[in-house]
Amino acid sequence: MKLKKYEGNPIMSPSKDIPWENFCVLNPAVIYDDENERFVMVYRAAGDDPTHIIRLGLATSKDGIHFTRYSDKPIFDVIPEEADGGCVEDPRLVKIDDCYFMTYASKPFYVGRYWLPLEERYNQGCPFVKTPEAGPTFINKKHTTTYLAYTKDFIHYKRCGRITDSRYDNRDCVIFPEKVNGKFVKIDRPYRDGPNPSIWITFSDDLMEWGEPTLLYKVGGESWDGERVGAGCPPLKTKEGWLLLYHGVSKVDHKYRIGFMLLDLNDPRKILAKTKNYVMEPDLPFESSEMYPGCVFPTGWVNRNGTLYIYYGCGDKHIALATSTIDEILEELHKKENQYKGERND
Repeated sequence: MKLKKYEGNPIMSPSKDIPWENFCVLNPAVIYDDENERFVMVYRAAGDDPTHIIRLGLATSKDGIHFTRYSDKPIFDVIPEEADGGCVEDPRLVKIDDCYFMTYASKPFYVGRYWLPLEERYNQGCPFVKTPEAGPTFINKKHTTTYLAYTKDFIHYKRCGRITDSRYDNRDCVIFPEKVNGKFVKIDRPYRDGPNPSIWITFSDDLMEWGEPTLLYKVGGESWDGERVGAGCPPLKTKEGWLLLYHGVSKVDHKYRIGFMLLDLNDPRKILAKTKNYVMEPDLPFESSEMYPGCVFPTGWVNRNGTLYIYYGCGDKHIALATSTIDEILEELHKKENQYKGERND
């Protein structure tokens, strides 16, 4: 099977009239706001400047296709003096009780035009920061780590702090929308096991303090995900298990492609099925850019009466939409070749 890409893609592109997002918009968190009957998108964006400061904007839609920006200003900005002061990016949203919780990736310092060599970034004007030798690991190594915030209106946020181990570069963090066996659950992608990171799963009592992680899926299970893998959208509960969309990057052409996993409802450390073949790849011109030769990067989805609206970043430049149905995905996962034969690492 393949996801169906919307013929009118991309659905959102950089705005030349808004300086802080005139270079790229991408990797959106999208959730349905039942109270106001609307799709809500929190998206990553940056302007065309040497520091390439990454912030988050807000847009809404009634039909899930045509989005209107809330403001010409960010709704979630960097605070340079704070630990997450270099960038705020790649958000994911889940609703738990009456609050919307958002995970987001961040660095402690501005990254500049990250697709360029370091020396060229600094030559263009991105400030170089010398860190103290005795400082924390994530400061010294300028790691990406993941933080948590919550909101009730998508405009005002309370920043809760970092939720990943700061010793490891770690992003692609998603939280389950409900507890499993009395515990909160998160999936992320720490560089714990060498230069090619895998997907790990962890449990918590309070969303902030997390236990020891368990390896969920090791990078390189398929020919198209040998360089790195990571969670895409927050897991979706179905009658047959937790549906997880994930991305993989090929060691051959370094392109991002998409697959699905089905996790056990009561023990999400257990993979029941996984698509052997990818279900989406970058095959359209706007899915490549100077930053990436080919990248489709889903970070938000909405289930409307069994139809999944899947939102993805394209080449780190635009936002696009693909659709499928839960029934079609589960039918694909039922196929013999997609039954998972890997072993769980306890």
